[in-house]
Amino acid sequence: MKLLIVEDHQELNALLCRHLERIGFAVDAVSTGRKALHAIAMGDYDAMLLDLGLPDIDGMEVLEQCQKIGKRIPCILLTARDALESRLAGLNGGADDYVLKPFEMTELEARLRAVLRRAQAVHQQKLSLGNVAFETESRFATVNGKQVDLLRREAMLLEEMLKVWPRITVKERLEEHLYASRESVTLNAVEALVSRLRRKLREGGADVQIDTVRGIGYRMVLPVETGANA
Repeated sequence: MKLLIVEDHQELNALLCRHLERIGFAVDAVSTGRKALHAIAMGDYDAMLLDLGLPDIDGMEVLEQCQKIGKRIPCILLTARDALESRLAGLNGGADDYVLKPFEMTELEARLRAVLRRAQAVHQQKLSLGNVAFETESRFATVNGKQVDLLRREAMLLEEMLKVWPRITVKERLEEHLYASRESVTLNAVEALVSRLRRKLREGGADVQIDTVRGIGYRMVLPVETGANA
C-alpha cells in the first residue's frame, strides 16, 4: 500500500516516513499543499496523512481540491488545532479521522489501519487464485494454507497482481505502486522482484505462475491457462 504524507515539520515528516516504511508501506512525502495536490493528481494513494497547518495553503483547501478533481483518498488529519469546530470542519470536509499533535506513533498506526480497513470494506479482504491466497489486512500470503515468507515489497507485488487478475499487471504501474517517488528504481528492479516472488511461490508449491508479457508487464496464470496458450 502507498501513502502520501503532507507535513511541513521536517523532523516529523522524516519520522513518519521511517516508521511507516518500516511497518510495510511505500511512502511519498511532501511539505506543502501545492506539492500535495500535484502528487495526488499524478499518482494513486491508498491513504493520506495531512497536516492542517501548511505554509502555503491550508490542509482544508487540499481536501476541498481533492473533492473537486474527484480524488477521494482516505485521509487522517494531523493537527494541533484542538478546538471542536476545527475537528468537525475537517471531518465534514472529507477527512476520515484526525490525530492531535503531539501523538504517539502507535496511536497513529492504529488509526491508519482502521481507516484503511473501512476503505477496504467494499473490497475483498482476502485475495486468492488457485491455491495462493493473500490476506490484505494481516499481509500474510499462503499456499495451500501454509504461510509463505515474503518480504515487504514481495507481498505488495503479490497483492497488486491478485487485485488485477486476470488482467495484465503493467510494469509502470508496479513501479508507481511499489516504490516511493523519491526512490531510485533501477531498470531491472521490478524484474528482480518478480523473479524472487516467482521462485518463492514455486518453492511453496503454488499451482499458479507469473508469466512475463513482453514489453507490457506480468500476469498470474493457472496451469490450465498455460496449457491452453501453449
